[in-house]
Amino acid sequence: MSYSGSCHCGAITFEVDGEITQAMECNCSMCRRRGSLLAFLPREKLVLRTPESAVSTYMFNNHIIQHHFCAICGIAPYSEAERKDGPMAAVNVRCLPDVDLETLTITKFDGKHS
Repeated sequence: MSYSGSCHCGAITFEVDGEITQAMECNCSMCRRRGSLLAFLPREKLVLRTPESAVSTYMFNNHIIQHHFCAICGIAPYSEAERKDGPMAAVNVRCLPDVDLETLTITKFDGKHS
């Protein structure tokens, strides 16, 4: 299945290829504040439809995850990281309007203490 996503203002648009049936809710200092529900997939399954120059990036803690956000509206639609099994994307499913959040299996992750 293919999903189209964006930040709130539309300056960042992207497509995700894959079935999204579950998401992770993390309580780290970043995710708790922004309210993300994250679906993880190989990076090649996410196709950015806007120039990379439209994307701002924030890194914190151990500087492994690139948290991407829109400098105009502030929404953070996805993150990227290099993993031992290859590049990974963490898509904020709240930025995918065609995903029914009520049908997702939500797994809680204790990022605050990790």
